[in-house]
Amino acid sequence: MATLLCTALPVSSSYRSKFGVASQLGLSSRHQRLSIPASFSLGSSPGWLSTGFVLRHSALILKVDQRKLRTLVTAALTDAEQTSESSSLKRDLETSVASHDALPPIETRKRVVLVRHGESTWNAIGRIQGSSDFAVLTPKGEGQAETSRQMLLGDNFDSCFYSPLARTKRTAEIIWGDRKKPMKSLFDLREIDLYSFQGLYKQEGKDRYGENYRMWQKDAANFEIDGHYPVRELWARAQSCWQSILNSSGTSILVVAHNAVNQALVATATGLGPEYFRQLLQSNCGVSVLDFTPRMSGDGPPYVCLDRLNQTPSPPLIASGGRKALTRILLVCHGATDSSTQQRFPADEDENVNVLGGIQSGKVAELLLDVNVNVVLHGPQPCVKHTATYITQGKSKETVLERERWQDYLQHEDVPGAESLSSLWERAGQAWQEVVAELGNVPAADSKESQERTVVVVSHPTVHVAMVAHCLGLTQAALGSYHLDTGSLSVIDFPDGSSGKGIVRCLNYTAHLGRWAVPVTRPTLADEDF
Repeated sequence: MATLLCTALPVSSSYRSKFGVASQLGLSSRHQRLSIPASFSLGSSPGWLSTGFVLRHSALILKVDQRKLRTLVTAALTDAEQTSESSSLKRDLETSVASHDALPPIETRKRVVLVRHGESTWNAIGRIQGSSDFAVLTPKGEGQAETSRQMLLGDNFDSCFYSPLARTKRTAEIIWGDRKKPMKSLFDLREIDLYSFQGLYKQEGKDRYGENYRMWQKDAANFEIDGHYPVRELWARAQSCWQSILNSSGTSILVVAHNAVNQALVATATGLGPEYFRQLLQSNCGVSVLDFTPRMSGDGPPYVCLDRLNQTPSPPLIASGGRKALTRILLVCHGATDSSTQQRFPADEDENVNVLGGIQSGKVAELLLDVNVNVVLHGPQPCVKHTATYITQGKSKETVLERERWQDYLQHEDVPGAESLSSLWERAGQAWQEVVAELGNVPAADSKESQERTVVVVSHPTVHVAMVAHCLGLTQAALGSYHLDTGSLSVIDFPDGSSGKGIVRCLNYTAHLGRWAVPVTRPTLADEDF
């Protein structure tokens, strides 16, 4: 759970009188000028509202829990929309929300779970599949689909959309099991159309097409073949898919498709263009979850939060998919605390992990037990240090850096000393640059195993979200587009070394926590509790 300290924006008097803010928050009459953050991405509520906020007006710190904040924000936007004198308020509230114009308006909140098909026969032999329909699931692929079925067993899906290709249809059938609700084949969910590349072994593609194949590998957004730009076409198709998916009835929707098309679905939902192809990995049977929240006006595209990316049946550090990387950054969120589990804000700056947080810290350490960690960086809070200590126990070669600069960059500032989102954003950007530099400073050795460079960063979920956004080259508006849980792991690969582009292998991976994890999908809740 995150506690954010935000810049203030006044709410009009009509809202104060309507909702009795002072009495709700236990404030005296002289504190009835409530403030909400100007730079807060309101519609990204599944990500932000699940972490909670501390709202600040001047020196006054307002402690607001999840439900109260939802009421306050909803009322603020409604007030802004209904009152002409407050039009600037609405405009300011909307300025930091990333554009997702490809998405249709929705009336109710929706959660969409994306799953890539299991390993296919052509995956196994290194053949380029594209949208061809000759490959079927291997026994391993069937097993991966079964694992995904168990992972998603508790979710009450309202419907399932799937690609009509055999490998995907079979995966969807396994996951859907004996559910009675409808399954719908959607042709636009087929894999990327690769034209003359389809059916070739990868080495054949290199030999026959040379520079064109290199373009496909290095600059896929501008890759052209047979008069087509496959990645650009795929992005347009993904936008079409969202029209069908989000306009369907129900609030919990399963989508089973392919590597490239699932990348395009995640990217178009979160406002990323085709240049992000291959930066958001999708492994066989990897699960990604997106939350969509309607705008208060009912017009325009919904707000979007990526709850997790590529949660795989196997641990993320050995999962297939993407180019092999010997250089990587692991972002570990500290274990749970009493304030995070009780949704109590603000957190005590001296607060340590609770029993659940201790278990989560131990589970993270188990996951990383056989990983060759070179450097562990962490912030100064006791809960963060506790999780970092668990990771470093039993490892003799890594260096735990506790230099003052890391404590400055990786801390999460609590009351007193309220920090604006812009300050957090700038600080996280500096932290990301320093982490990447530290990764580049890890000395290489002769053996292949020793050539692996791994830097672990333990900090607060909010700091990690900001660093991921900096890794992807996004703006502060992206802060509300991602969500991380306590005890989670996110992996950033650098297949071209620390000076190259960061590739997100997974975000908010929690399978290692077992029954102590936040479920991949939420049970059906009343709308006010979603």
